[in-house]
Amino acid sequence: MSGHGFHVHGPHDHELEHAQQGDSGHGGPAGSSMVNRIALFTAIIATIGAIFGYMGGATQANAGLYKNNAAIKKTEASNQWNYFQAKSTKQSLAEMSRDLSAKEEGKAKYQAKIDRYEKEKTEIKVGADKLEADATEWDNKSDAQMHQHHRWAQSTTVLQVCIALAAIALLTKKKWLEYGMFAAGAIGLAVGAMAAFHL
Repeated sequence: MSGHGFHVHGPHDHELEHAQQGDSGHGGPAGSSMVNRIALFTAIIATIGAIFGYMGGATQANAGLYKNNAAIKKTEASNQWNYFQAKSTKQSLAEMSRDLSAKEEGKAKYQAKIDRYEKEKTEIKVGADKLEADATEWDNKSDAQMHQHHRWAQSTTVLQVCIALAAIALLTKKKWLEYGMFAAGAIGLAVGAMAAFHL
């Protein structure tokens, strides 16, 4: 544009005019409005869907990690119960030796061993019970993460359906498909909220 009011109409200006007035190829101003609305909604839903997809993958990874921790604790607890059993066997042998001993010195020596094994067994049992409780806690955390993962996956799937409906609505210009797209988006967001709040 010159200082004397002469205006050169470039391609960018042409596109801006069509955006403001509505391109007749898109059904006039009303069609353009529908296209803009669907495009904006699709961009927002796609972004949210990507975030939900990431959250689904993260919770699945956490569930596997927690299940692995549970297995480790169960193995450690099993080792402790085996140790407990070994102490019980030694205690039984000491009790038998005490009962068979003819001398009081021998009885006292074996009784001291019996008392020591009983004390050690009590400590081992406390540790084994704690490990079993830890294993159960990790299992519960894993189950909770898997439940949350399923919610994120359900939400992501519904949002993908929403995007597909948006594409079909753009191609066919059917208002009921646009409403279906908004409904699917709302459902996807609701399921995502359920995942976020562990429901």
